Amino acid sequence: MKRLLALSFVICHLSFSVAQINPIIPGYHPDPSICRVGADYYLVNSSFQYFPGVPIFHSTDLQHWTQIGNVLTRSSQLPLPDATSWTGIYAPTLRHHNGTFYMITTNVGQRGNFMVTATRPEGPWSEPIWLEQQGIDPSLYFEGDKCYMVSNPDNTITLCEIDPATGRQLTKSHPIWQGTGGRWPEGPHIYKKDGYYYLLISEGGTELAHSITMGRSKNIYGPYEANPQNPILTHCSRKGQDSQIQGTGHGDLVQDAEGRWWLTFLAYRNYGGSYHHLGRETFLAPVEWPQGGWPVVNGGEPIEPRQREPISQRDDFDRQLGPEWMYLQNPDSTHYWLHDGRLRLVGSLSSLKDNQRPTFVGRRQEAACFSFETKIDFYDLADEDEAGLAVYQMHEGHVQACIGVVRDQLQVRLRLNLKNVSTVLSSRSIGFQPQVWLRVTSNSKNYVFYYSTDGKDYHKLDEVDCTLLSTETVGGFTGVTLGLYAHKGGITHQAGDSFAEFDYVEYKEMKE
Repeated sequence: MKRLLALSFVICHLSFSVAQINPIIPGYHPDPSICRVGADYYLVNSSFQYFPGVPIFHSTDLQHWTQIGNVLTRSSQLPLPDATSWTGIYAPTLRHHNGTFYMITTNVGQRGNFMVTATRPEGPWSEPIWLEQQGIDPSLYFEGDKCYMVSNPDNTITLCEIDPATGRQLTKSHPIWQGTGGRWPEGPHIYKKDGYYYLLISEGGTELAHSITMGRSKNIYGPYEANPQNPILTHCSRKGQDSQIQGTGHGDLVQDAEGRWWLTFLAYRNYGGSYHHLGRETFLAPVEWPQGGWPVVNGGEPIEPRQREPISQRDDFDRQLGPEWMYLQNPDSTHYWLHDGRLRLVGSLSSLKDNQRPTFVGRRQEAACFSFETKIDFYDLADEDEAGLAVYQMHEGHVQACIGVVRDQLQVRLRLNLKNVSTVLSSRSIGFQPQVWLRVTSNSKNYVFYYSTDGKDYHKLDEVDCTLLSTETVGGFTGVTLGLYAHKGGITHQAGDSFAEFDYVEYKEMKE
C-alpha cells in the first residue's frame, strides 16, 4: 500500500511538472504577466488597438483559464485615437500587494506609462495613474513599504522608486542592466530569492530571435551579473529551430502553493512554413530553481505544443456581450445595439481599411481549424453600403465576406485587403433576400468562405491562403480576430441611415 501511495504521489507530481496544454491561452494573447493570490492565479495580456483593453484570466491549476473580464473598460482609462496593431496597449504587469491589485502598462501613441488599481481582479479598476519614467513594458516590485518600477527607456533596464498610491516618482531613474547584448532589452521583472535580486528580461525582439535572459545582484540597484547559461529560454537554437513554436520570450515567473516555479511566456505557432497568423500566444513551462542557483526552464529542452480540447461557443445575443468581444479603437456606442435577441450594427462612414472607429466587433481566432458563422438581416441598404463578417489581422490586412448593394443589385462579395491593394475575389448576385447566412472555415492552410440564402445549402465564394494574413506578410503585433461589421459607403448618405442585424454567431474549433 505504501508503494502504491508513493507511486501515486510521483505520478501526480509528474503530471503537474509539465504543461499538459500549450499554449494555455491560445490565439492573440501576447505579453503574459501572472500573479498568485492564495490558491488563485491571475494573468493579463496586452491588447494594442482593441477596446476594452488588457484581458484578465483566472485559473486554479495553471492549465485551464477563464477570462473574467478586462482591466481597461472605460474610454477614460483607454484612449485609442488612430491606434493600430503597432500602437495602443503594450505589455502589462499584474501584481497583488496588501489586498490591492496593480496593473501597470504603456499606452503607446498616448501618454505612455500608467497604472490602475482594484481590490477585485474583476474590477472595477481605477482611473489611470500616469507615471514619469518612460520606456515600454513597465513592471512593479514590492518590498516592505517600498514600491519599485522598472522599464526600458533608451534600451536600458531602468529602476526607480515610486509611491504606489499616487504614482509620484520618489528617486531618480537609475540604469541597472542592458542585458547580454541582444537588441531591444525589454519586459523586465524583478524577483527576490535566496538573498539575490533576480532580473528577468527579454532580448532579440519579439520575432524569431526572441529570448529570455536573467541577471542577479545582491543590491537591487546592481551591478547585475548575467547568468552564464543565458538565454534561459529561446527556440532560436539548434534544439528549437525545427519546432512549430517560435519567438519564445517575454516571460513572467510565478511560484505555486507547493513551492514549484513556473514561467508564463509568449510564443507563436508557425503554419504554412515560417508564417504565423494566430498571433503571439500564452505558454507555460516548469522551472527548476535550486537554492542560490539559476533557474532552468523546462529542463533546458524546447517547448512542445499540446493542443487543448476544441471548444464550441454560440452567442444568440440575448444578453450583454461576453468579455471576449472587442472593438477597434474606442467604439461609438450609438452604432451597437442589443435587442430582441439580435445585435444591430449601424454602418460607420469609416471602413475597416480607413481605421477610424469602424463599426466592428470581434473575438480572437484561437485555433487553426475552426468555423465561424452568422445570420444577417438587412434594412434600408443604399448603394455601396455593406455588412458581413471579417477575418481581421489589421487594417492593412483583412478579408471581408459581405452583403452589399451595387447598382441596385444585392450581392455577396469576398474582398481581400492587403496594404494598398483592395480586390474583390468573388461576387454573386442573390436578388433581394431578407436574410443571408455567412460562414468561414479554416483547415490551418486556407480560409474558405461560404454563403447561404436558406441556412441549409451553402455555396462556396472563394478561399484565401492563411499566410496572406500572417504577421510576416502584413505586419503588426496582434493576431487574427473574427468579427462582424457594417459600413456606410454611400457618399450621399449620412452614417446611421442603414443597419444590419445579426441573429447569432457560432464559433467551433476542430482538431488539427
